[in-house]
Amino acid sequence: MALHPLAGKPAPKEILTNIPRLISAYYAYEPNPDVMEERVSFGTSGHRGCSFNRTFNEAHILATTQAICDYRKDNGVNGPLFMGMDTHALSEPAFISALEVLSANGVITMIDETLGYLPTPVVSHAILTYNNGLTPEDGLSDGIVITPSHNPPDNGGFKYNPTNGGPADTCITSWIADRANYYLENELEGVKYMPYDAALSAETTVRHDYVTNYVNDLKNVIDMDAIRESGLKIGADAMGGAGLAVWAKIAEAYELNMDIMNNHPDPTFSFMSVDKDGKIRMDCSSPSAMASLIDLKDKYDIAFGNDADFDRHGIVTPSVGLMNPNHYLAVAINYLYQNREGWSKHAAVGKTLVSSSMIDRVAADLGRDLKEVPVGFKWFVNGLVDGSYGFGGEESAGASFLRKDGTVWTTDKDGIILCLLAAEITAKTKRDPGEHYQDLVVKFGAPVYERMDAPATVAQKEVLKKLSPEQVTAETLAGETITAKLTEAPGNGAALGG
Repeated sequence: MALHPLAGKPAPKEILTNIPRLISAYYAYEPNPDVMEERVSFGTSGHRGCSFNRTFNEAHILATTQAICDYRKDNGVNGPLFMGMDTHALSEPAFISALEVLSANGVITMIDETLGYLPTPVVSHAILTYNNGLTPEDGLSDGIVITPSHNPPDNGGFKYNPTNGGPADTCITSWIADRANYYLENELEGVKYMPYDAALSAETTVRHDYVTNYVNDLKNVIDMDAIRESGLKIGADAMGGAGLAVWAKIAEAYELNMDIMNNHPDPTFSFMSVDKDGKIRMDCSSPSAMASLIDLKDKYDIAFGNDADFDRHGIVTPSVGLMNPNHYLAVAINYLYQNREGWSKHAAVGKTLVSSSMIDRVAADLGRDLKEVPVGFKWFVNGLVDGSYGFGGEESAGASFLRKDGTVWTTDKDGIILCLLAAEITAKTKRDPGEHYQDLVVKFGAPVYERMDAPATVAQKEVLKKLSPEQVTAETLAGETITAKLTEAPGNGAALGG
């Protein structure tokens, strides 16, 4: 794919999203449930869309939130619900819509004490911390995260995290989507909601200090003392995302030598460098989107950025600049399994099937089982909960890993700890992760990997999901003989969806 002429350059005013018009469309446009694209549909990370396209509008959120309330009632989930949002423009009105429904349904809803923005991993951490030691009879908590992740400024996203703290599995999301579409088909009949001012002041709406609890707990998953004592000069690009307050709190609490950039919300994300296709996208794994931080690589011992909900990471080192996500995952795995004495000797390495084979070689060298699963972080959740996975990572720069004592930290991707791990590695080994990857190349060789994205219609996606080995008639790929055609993941036997 050829780079767009604007790729890597500052975003010109002409491509910025008209935020007032976007918000107006959220309330003014009604989705047509007879149009497949305008129905509620959960992908690997919730329902996503754009209000201009009638794919992310008030009706979607009212219906989906009521469906979540119905699911909770039917499944005996009666603890508090933790809800957070990122800095995308559509996240604010979606937060309002969701709270209106949750309050009308009598759901105790934990919101940020300052009505601030919350990273996805901070919400996952809150759910797991609350549920620790509880049984369903005690009243387990769950959560909603309002984010379209790294996607463009005109996008919105809405996802449900059940009581395990991670992304909901397909059985749950299918149930919620079907229920939500039923409400859309019936013009929201049966959806309960109350005015926002009443919802905000309702007894069921509770202000909660998410950030302090998360930050204070970081010492149990990362060697924060080593980072502080090393005096590393750290560059943290908040990229205008949900972790605006988190990096500042971390730097203060642990006395880190950290510069924080783009630490203010801007729903147009006008400070971003344009991505490879000419769009503004907060993709911290993209050299084009990360161009401004890459230019500063020699100013810092280690630098990093995160996407809008802080579930992804981008690591910038003096030695190589922006690391390929696969390269950093291999380095992280190699380091963690040799430096976490509290982990079980049987804790496996979790990776998605489309991740680099370098991870396979590292896992084999460490003597650890490798579990290859389909795309989607939900496949790592159970393994992280019970400690049978020490690490779970996706090639799209999303991962999480266990606490030092081998217990669960988060069951959703955590870009914050992956960034801090890069600092820990640099502090304790005196070499940055880019240099460590070169060591792996010398030892194992250099796998060739490239990810290519292409648009697909709903109909095309359905065909791809049902693709069978017999329909793939090619016998060679890049001059090599195709030896196997998989429709199930080797690590858990789950369908790959094509």
